[in-house]
Formats: sequence, C-alpha cells, structure tokens
Amino acid sequence: MVVKLNMKFLLLIALALIQVKCGKTSVDPIPVVPPVPVTNDVDFWLTKGDQTVNLQKQSTVLGFGTTYNMYANIDVDDTQTFQTIDGFGYTLTGGSAQVINSLSVAKKQELLQELFGKSATSISISYLRVGIGASDLDSMPYTYDDMPYGQTDVNLTNFKLSADMSGLIPLLKEILLINPSIQILATPWSAPVWMKDNNNFMGGSLQPQYYGVYAQYFVKYIQKMKAEGITINAITPQNEPLHPGNNPSMLMTALQQAVFIKENLGPAFQAANISTKIIIYDHNCDKPEYPIAILNDAAAKPFVDGSAFHLYGGDISALSVVHNAFPDKNVYFTEQYTASTGSFSGDLKWHLKNVVIGSMRNWSKVALEWNLANNGAFEPHTAGGCSTCKGAITVNSGDSFTRNVGYYIIAHASKFVPAGSVRIVSNISGNLNTVAFKIPGDKKVLIVENDGAAAELFNIKFNGKWITTSLEGGSVGTYSWQ
Repeated sequence: MVVKLNMKFLLLIALALIQVKCGKTSVDPIPVVPPVPVTNDVDFWLTKGDQTVNLQKQSTVLGFGTTYNMYANIDVDDTQTFQTIDGFGYTLTGGSAQVINSLSVAKKQELLQELFGKSATSISISYLRVGIGASDLDSMPYTYDDMPYGQTDVNLTNFKLSADMSGLIPLLKEILLINPSIQILATPWSAPVWMKDNNNFMGGSLQPQYYGVYAQYFVKYIQKMKAEGITINAITPQNEPLHPGNNPSMLMTALQQAVFIKENLGPAFQAANISTKIIIYDHNCDKPEYPIAILNDAAAKPFVDGSAFHLYGGDISALSVVHNAFPDKNVYFTEQYTASTGSFSGDLKWHLKNVVIGSMRNWSKVALEWNLANNGAFEPHTAGGCSTCKGAITVNSGDSFTRNVGYYIIAHASKFVPAGSVRIVSNISGNLNTVAFKIPGDKKVLIVENDGAAAELFNIKFNGKWITTSLEGGSVGTYSWQ
C-alpha cells in the first residue's frame, strides 16, 4: 500500500524528531505567519461604454509588486518627457452661455463648480475656447463691429462687446472666480461683413485693404476683454479657414493668413505690447501643408506660437507631421464634436483614442471637445449652423442638466491632469491605447482605452514593479499613483 504524505505532515514529523533528539517530549505548534497586507498604490477611475459605470472610482486594491505573469505590459517611464500640457476643455460658445445662464442661480453654481472647481466631485476643466463674435452655435451671427449695409468703420469707433455683455462675458467672470488660472483661446468665425468681399456672414474673404483694420479689431478685442478682467491667452486668426459654407464663416487661404500675420496682426500685437499667442490654421488634420506653408514663411514664423487642428478629416498623426517639421513650434487640438446621432459607446472609444490619447501622443498641448452645453433640441444655433452638435452638457427644462459622452471624454483627463503636467513615456499594446503624464507634485497619471470588444487583463509597470488590472472592451480607465 502506498501512503501519500503532504509537505506539512512531513515537516511536522521532522520537527518532532528534532525535538525528541533535543530532549523534548512534546511537539510545539508551528507558528502561523499572517499574510502581508496588500496596500492600494494606484487609484483607478472607470467609465464603461455601456454606461453602467460613469467616471467612478473603483474599490479594487492595486498594489505594486513583482509577481510574474504573462499579461500584456504597459510600461510607464517618467525619465523621458515630452510636451507640457496647457489643459483640457471645451468651446464655451454664446449658445452654451445662453443655456447655462438659464439655470437658477443655485443650479448654475452647482454646475460651474462641478465643471471648473477643484473639489473631489469636480472635473477641473482648465482650458476654454471662445468665439470672437458669434459661432454657428449662437442664436444668430454677429461681430463686435456690425454696420448698416454699405457703411464701414475703418477707425473701429463702433467696436463694442455689447452682444456678449449679458451672456458670455458675465459667465466667464463667474468661471474665473472658480478657476482664476483657466486659459482662454479666442477664435473668430467671421470678420465684420463690411470687411469681406461678399458683404455676408457666410463665406467670402477678408479684403486686403482691411487687413490692417482687422488686426486692430483683434487688438481692441483683447484690450477690452482685459478691461473686463478676462485675459485672452491665445487667438487663431480664423476658425476652419477652408470651410466657407458655415454660418458664420470666412475663407482664408494659407497665403492670405501668412500675409495677414506677418504684415498686420503680428506687428499690431507688437506695437500694442500684447503677449497673446497667435496660433495658426485651426482646421482639419487632412491639410498639414496649410500650417507648414505659413511656418515656411520666414517673416510670418516669428509671430506664430503654433498650429491648431480639428479631426473631421485626416489622421491625428498630422500633428506630429507639423511638429516634426517645426519642433520649435507648438501644436494644439482645438475642436471635435459629438453628434446627436452618435452612440455613447462609439463616441467614448473614438474620442478617447483620437482626441485625448491621440492628440497628446502627437505633441498637442491641449485637447478640446466642441460645444460645452446646449438644450435638448441641440440649440441654439444659427440658420445653417450645426443642428446635430451635442453639448457635453444638456441643460433641461425644469432647472436640471444631463452629462453626455463629451463630459466623460474630457473628464478622464481634465480631472487628473492639470495645466503644467508633462507627457511621459507609455506604450500602446494591442487594443490598449495609452498616454501618461507626470503632474505637479510628481504623481503619475495613465489613461488607458480598450479599443477592442473583449475584456483585457494587463500590467501597468513602473520602476521595476507592476500592478495587474483589467478593462472591459470599449471602456476607459484613468490610473494615478505617487
């Protein structure tokens, strides 16, 4: 008969023999060593594509260790750094301001604190884009120097911010009380129509004889906003300069923009001692030759801080094309909309992969979604303006608001990666798209999007140790540790 002895029994026999040999007549019990408690080293916030979990901190204990496994590795290395981050956010259109201002005082303050505050329940938006005059998501087109048909105002004596003094500007002041360091990029959709060759808000081009006047229009705008306590950190000369079919809109070729900057806008800023950055292009990734042409102009280039992009055409790698051609100039990602016809799961995946992770991995200093807020009918918008653009927030009748997919797209970055953070090394593994940052105070943040349909187990490796975690298909996780 064969007797199988387990290891614990053999150890007991051996211990008993030793004790008998030493003169002991009884066997002491084997001491029990308590397990080493696993401490949580990594905070993990999750959003699932099926909306069952929306930006929720997980209770999973993630402790760094060295236990080997065969899962995919996401290696994070903070010894190599890339661009410094200016922020994450949205465009605060006049329409956004209109619907947010329709909330009661208490409800509006609740929303603004959640969007711009620094509390545990805030998403801490750090960057805004605003219109210089109306965008297509205002109720009607306007500029700050509109004149009766046939009249001009070359001295800009009629220039005034009155169209925004009851909506956008007061709301910006409320936001600045919550976050005084928020950065603001300002963009015109059209010059005053009397400056244009078609005398219309839609399309047309800026007439060369008004280049100097239009440069002073920007100067006056920045100065008057400053007088209201609002600092404009950067401007672009024209929103989507190759899309003259919007309302409002204006065609501005690369050659026209280069001439305007080098001969008028840049010198006007210099003469007025304005430090506001000039960022060129502000249109799709399918035409990187547009900003490259301007930056190849030796007289225009010194006035230019960098180039801005949207992704309604082309590939996000266009940002790196321009960065690599001019590594001394910055790149920015300034607009992408989520549509009323889109799905939460599809938009969450695509925008995290491209707008947030993609733009950051391609040197962008900002990642901005399009409209911050509108109502349930996707209004207001101009006649011919976007009627399917869905705000990050829907302001409902009855003094309430709803968080849409755009909210969570930006929140997975803005809540955890403040201005002044720097991008660090992280790899992409299969369906796992990633970007990593070192934030002020030396904390590390990693954003991971699972672009596949199936759940994946993987390791996050840092300084020779790792934690093992998982993400369902179509989910996004933000991980942070000291």
